[in-house]
Amino acid sequence: MKVTTHTRGNSFKLYKRRCKSMVRGGNLRLVGTWVVAVALLLLVGLAMRSTTRREDGGEVRGPVRALSAINRQAPHPLRQPQHQNVLETQYLNNVNVERCGGRKWVEGLPPLYIVTPTYPRAEQVPELTRTAQTLMNVPNVVWIVSEDSAISSPSVVQYLNETGLSTVYLRVQMPSKYKRVKNKPRGVANRMAGINWVRANAKDGVLYFADDDNTYDIRIFEQMRWTQRVSMFPVGLVTKLGVSTPIVKNGKVVGFYDGWIAKRKFPVDMAGFAVSVQFLLERPLAFMPYRVGYEEDGFINSLGIKAADIEPLAFNCTKIWVWHTQTKKNEAATPVNKTSVTIGTNLDIISEQLWKGPGTKLKI
Repeated sequence: MKVTTHTRGNSFKLYKRRCKSMVRGGNLRLVGTWVVAVALLLLVGLAMRSTTRREDGGEVRGPVRALSAINRQAPHPLRQPQHQNVLETQYLNNVNVERCGGRKWVEGLPPLYIVTPTYPRAEQVPELTRTAQTLMNVPNVVWIVSEDSAISSPSVVQYLNETGLSTVYLRVQMPSKYKRVKNKPRGVANRMAGINWVRANAKDGVLYFADDDNTYDIRIFEQMRWTQRVSMFPVGLVTKLGVSTPIVKNGKVVGFYDGWIAKRKFPVDMAGFAVSVQFLLERPLAFMPYRVGYEEDGFINSLGIKAADIEPLAFNCTKIWVWHTQTKKNEAATPVNKTSVTIGTNLDIISEQLWKGPGTKLKI
């Protein structure tokens, strides 16, 4: 029988072999763990491959929402949250209303109540000018300009008077609780002020939200005027898809095409629908939620709309007559250098009309 003598060197070699064996075993266990982890990640990736997220955290599952999917969902309750009434009452009691003149109306032509939310900035008057120049070519319009500002902007009020349009100027601020959040529900308080003004002053016609950073073809106003319940139409330059529109087949809306579908029943742009005033008045609890990205969907849902209520305009949504153009933001203007060359010239007047930054008044 062979006897093995364990010297110091032999013990070291045996120890080394055992260590290698343990490392190999550990590697195998580590590899196994990684394989399971990668498999789980692949499964999650496959489940979410068509899902992206919007800035406010909403989910997107492709650019198409079928109307059949909407019909399968439970109807939206026509119930306004309790806090909504409190907020709106608090701020609407302080709304300033000014009638700014008007033009003659065409008898028998349904009026259009165009609600335009706005806020003080360098581009404010130029963008309101673009909107006004369009509305000047549309008969029987009441233009409701609702400004989010602590004080009235003299330049806005003066311009509204100069347009000759039948205009209403409202001033209402965003509730303070929403000013502190990262993604602010901009324009909701202003649109709700416009809705409530229509409820108090109109009996028929059509309500439409026309943001001042959009571009409009007057033909869309001609068609929306005859809306019976809720009409819808395409809006161009929206998301990377370039358009937000109802999907129409055989004259019926069967779904929606939009760059941000998420969990919205009606994924449409704010400029992509109009509502009959009578239809609105029959639904006194209709409201617009203070929820970023869901303002349109929440408002349309609160109307209790059915698929049969949707009226596709713009030749069955084959024409784009509204564009979300927007405008490049501008910095405060550099003050005019007052010298012997500029003093006593038109620059004295022009300089007072330049945007000087937040919290400043323009002298007219």
